[in-house]
Amino acid sequence: MVQTPAARFDIKDIELAALGRQRITWAAREMPVLAQIAERFRAEQPLRGLRLVACAHITTETANLAIALQAGGADAVLCASNPLSTQDDVAAALVEMGISVYAIKGEDAATYERHIRAVIEHRPQIVIDDGADVVTMLHQQYAQYLPDVIGGTEETTAGLTRERAMEADGTLQYPIIAVNDADTKHFFDNRYGTGQSTIDGIIRATNILLAGKTVVVGGYGWCGKGIAMRAAGMGAQVIVTEIAPVPALEAAMDGFRVMTMEQAAPIGDIFITATGNIKVIDESHFTQMRDGAIMANSGHFDSEINMRALESLAQEGRRTLRPFVEEFQIASDKRLIVIGEGRLVNLAAAEGHPASVMDMSFANQALAAEYLVKHGAELEKRVYRMPLDIDHEIARLKLSAMRIEIDTLSEEQERYLRSWQH
Repeated sequence: MVQTPAARFDIKDIELAALGRQRITWAAREMPVLAQIAERFRAEQPLRGLRLVACAHITTETANLAIALQAGGADAVLCASNPLSTQDDVAAALVEMGISVYAIKGEDAATYERHIRAVIEHRPQIVIDDGADVVTMLHQQYAQYLPDVIGGTEETTAGLTRERAMEADGTLQYPIIAVNDADTKHFFDNRYGTGQSTIDGIIRATNILLAGKTVVVGGYGWCGKGIAMRAAGMGAQVIVTEIAPVPALEAAMDGFRVMTMEQAAPIGDIFITATGNIKVIDESHFTQMRDGAIMANSGHFDSEINMRALESLAQEGRRTLRPFVEEFQIASDKRLIVIGEGRLVNLAAAEGHPASVMDMSFANQALAAEYLVKHGAELEKRVYRMPLDIDHEIARLKLSAMRIEIDTLSEEQERYLRSWQH
């Protein structure tokens, strides 16, 4: 671990920087939209001198976002949004590039909190959050810094749930752009990114065959849709559990079995949560599960699998079987498996989303930060949707990078659409 009073960083090992630079460069090959934004930022300097804090997964993709923000003139400081998601070589490379990072893979709860405090003490003017940990601590414990904040962005459904609750309570003290709700984010990042990377994390951790297994997906939002689609594509029999009637109906019409978690618990082989809620898999479900059932979480927080209840049930012991794979013996004839401590499995046990989908997500983050600089003073203290013109521009840039052309309306077609008389 590297930490000195004079240094604005706390990472595992600066000697890892060379490897980190190589991996950041590799990811950049798949992030052409963000590269175009970084090039413009470098010329226009829209974030010049702004203190910017980003609480995010410290990965190769996030590194390219940080580089774009730095190119735009931002004084950027990063911390991890999950104790298990940091790539230590990437953190080292960013520090070597002059970007402050407070993140160490596997950091304990006290270190995680200390790192969040460290970035808040940077007195941010723009806050890029991934789960709302910075937002909530800033409001609860650092209210004296709130007048400096122009605005923030949010990357996750879980974070927006917290921030919208703050807005409803009248406690939110600056505008937040819901990057998570941008079409170029949730349609692609949540569905294709989460779908692929969740399955990737489970397979890397366990090396199991999905074909023929019964996979239970908790939640059929965009993340759940992606997970169910990819699991089915690899030959699994997929069950979906839901609390909302419309997505439950959609899952049924997409060809999946839909039932309650109580009904699914005795028949599932692999359980994957993706809801943003707590206790999606609870004590009553553990006791019904078959021996050898595997659980993983793809929601942002480690609250979807009730780990405390599972630990209390494991009176006959627990042990680590493989990296990020732990077995809990809850009876003489029943062992349950948890991957990645019940944390975000695609980053705990793998590398997270492919760079090509994060290209759009982080393009949204960069352009939302620029939008806040230009318009933050005009905005109320509430959560806003990502401006549609920015969303559409990112889609156009992505299509161009993929060498895909689309039609444009003729003048006659435009007149037809504007008229009710034809």
